[in-house]
Amino acid sequence: FGSRFQPPSRSLLFVWSPSLVRQAMSIEEEEAQLEVEETNGEDVIADGADGEEVVEGDEVVEDELAEELGATGTYNAKVVNDEVFEELRLGPGIAEEVQSVWRSFLGGAESREAAGEAIYAALFDAAPSLQSLFKTPRAIMAMRFMNGLNQIISSLTDPKGLKVVVETLGFQHLDLEVTIPRVIIFRDAIVDLLQVELATRFTPKAKDGWMTFLNYVGGSYIYVRVKFSERLKIISASWAQATKKAVDEVALAEDEGKDGEEAQGGEEGGGSGSAEEQAAGAGKGLEAAAAEKKRRKTTKSWFGGSKASSGKEGAADASEVAGSGDKADFQNTSVPTTYDEMFLFNSAVMGFGNHIWMNEVLASFDTIVTNVSNSYRLQEECDVLSLRLAKYKGNINLPEYKAVMLASLRSLCKDWGSQHEVAWSWLWENVERMLRALMGKPAAQERALAALYSSLDESALMVIRKEVYQKFFALAPAGQDFFKQSTTRLYFIADKLVAMTLDMYKEPKRMVEDISALGLRHVGYGIPTDLFGPFVTGCVQVIRMLTDDDAAEEAFRWSLNLISRML
Repeated sequence: FGSRFQPPSRSLLFVWSPSLVRQAMSIEEEEAQLEVEETNGEDVIADGADGEEVVEGDEVVEDELAEELGATGTYNAKVVNDEVFEELRLGPGIAEEVQSVWRSFLGGAESREAAGEAIYAALFDAAPSLQSLFKTPRAIMAMRFMNGLNQIISSLTDPKGLKVVVETLGFQHLDLEVTIPRVIIFRDAIVDLLQVELATRFTPKAKDGWMTFLNYVGGSYIYVRVKFSERLKIISASWAQATKKAVDEVALAEDEGKDGEEAQGGEEGGGSGSAEEQAAGAGKGLEAAAAEKKRRKTTKSWFGGSKASSGKEGAADASEVAGSGDKADFQNTSVPTTYDEMFLFNSAVMGFGNHIWMNEVLASFDTIVTNVSNSYRLQEECDVLSLRLAKYKGNINLPEYKAVMLASLRSLCKDWGSQHEVAWSWLWENVERMLRALMGKPAAQERALAALYSSLDESALMVIRKEVYQKFFALAPAGQDFFKQSTTRLYFIADKLVAMTLDMYKEPKRMVEDISALGLRHVGYGIPTDLFGPFVTGCVQVIRMLTDDDAAEEAFRWSLNLISRML
């Protein structure tokens, strides 16, 4: 680069020349050489008379660049670094400047939702092709952008905490193909939006800070996805050993998936059979699968009773088995061979037998592990699990589950080693952070939503019944083809929708079953999943018209989004 600077002794000219070898010159030789080069109009590298002076000059340039970029270490505002994942340490005052700009941006918007919508629109106006990466409704995705950015920006002054936050977010983006060009698109879209909205308040120092931390986040997502892929392979292989999953079961599951795709393709192509018949067939298949799963889970555990039982039922089963004499004693001597059996045994041995909440995590753990690289499915399962854990009245200490989990896996995996220990600890720590982020919220959201619904009179309910469909049809005109029922029926659907969002907090177990059955009906009717997003967005817009309570609106949005994902 042909930039000049003035060291203490004399002026030197630095450029890049691969063929030039550094050598020591006298002052006279150097001046003569410079005169010749200036005459020819060429830039060359001229070094000082001694090596120490050159090093000093290089350090000055590096210091100026670091000061110009506003960050120290391996991250800057120019380049997305996906080769390392370290702590981000911004220059003096940079983090505070970024946080000040963020507060100004939020203060200038009508609401947090409006600010999220502005970010969402800016991102996808810059690159419409990126919309295919996000399956979440617009109203939900906009708030996710808001919450994610807010969490990152709040942690900028704590490099260690920031790294944990970014790693957790990267864990939730494992299934998305994050690339450097896409990171640059996101970065530039957000920076351009802030420049337009804040004008002179968006100083060069703030711009540098925003570009630096956005580069850091994007590069870290790529690093987590690429570098941690080996951990995912270790987790998958060891989980297959621990759960004794047979090859023929996997093949059967794949065949069922193919049959389902063929059936759906035939339906779209105008195949024979009514929608009711297809829904009934799907329902029978689900019932048969559920019965088989229940049959497998009701094997006797080490301490009597069935693994599927808990609480009073488990205690009753245990007493019956204990009173059955030699037969029960013989059954209790069987060696645990699967993860569920070994977990129940170890939890009792380690003194956690009365921690009923562990049964809830155990029931969801297989789904969590098998969908670790599917962020949407993983988040859905963690959301449902958080609702079930919220109904537990005692103390929940999540690290206790990790201790029992690792003890069980060590006993079941023959090739267990240090890499397995690291991989499974990494998995649980990320899942634990996702659960902790939700702990305590369901109860508060349930109260806020119940208070909102109790304040709605008949006229407000009529607004919901009418406006939901108007908003939805404006966002997705194709949806009109699937709502041809009478007005009374449409009003009933709207009322049922309102009730489901609250029941999701009150009775999560029952609602999961009801929503699964409802999803089968939607499959039978051939309703495209692409319509779920606009429908959720329309419903959220209607609720926003009726209340100024942000907590109630967020509770409604979160619950309805979870229902739509389950469908």
